[in-house]
Amino acid sequence: MPEDAQALLALKRQLDMETSFMLLNPSERTEQAREIADELRRMVRAGNSIVILAEAGNDLVGYVEAQGGRFQRNRITAEVVIGVLDRAAGRGVGGRLLKRLEAWAAEHGLHRLELTVMAHNERALRLYSRMGFVVEGTRRECLSVDGQLVDELLMAKLLPLQEG
Repeated sequence: MPEDAQALLALKRQLDMETSFMLLNPSERTEQAREIADELRRMVRAGNSIVILAEAGNDLVGYVEAQGGRFQRNRITAEVVIGVLDRAAGRGVGGRLLKRLEAWAAEHGLHRLELTVMAHNERALRLYSRMGFVVEGTRRECLSVDGQLVDELLMAKLLPLQEG
């Protein structure tokens, strides 16, 4: 999937511009398509990391990324980041991305998917709860967004361990 690097970078940059719910401000995303392609190759080699893309027509409208742990003890855990463009929001894109991720994760020996979400991001909280993620804790005033201190919630979903 390294050939998707340029389109993925464009999608991430568009998400940075559209919403304050992503971690980076638009000026902070400095990586180039070459670096994204290298990261995608590394993820494939790791075996416990993936990026899944959502398309509408020929355009990317969302993605979910899972970065699995790099060490023996945390290989069963992946940190999840998801983004869906405004024009595709409310159409089930996020839910479909998370379902595909969960299926992939179960097939690849992951047991725990975790993410953080800004506490006031009600739409995302509803989606994650509907998909079986539960709040495990609050990171109080850990972000400064548009001059306001923002809490983040840590959410996780446990998947059954695969036999074998």
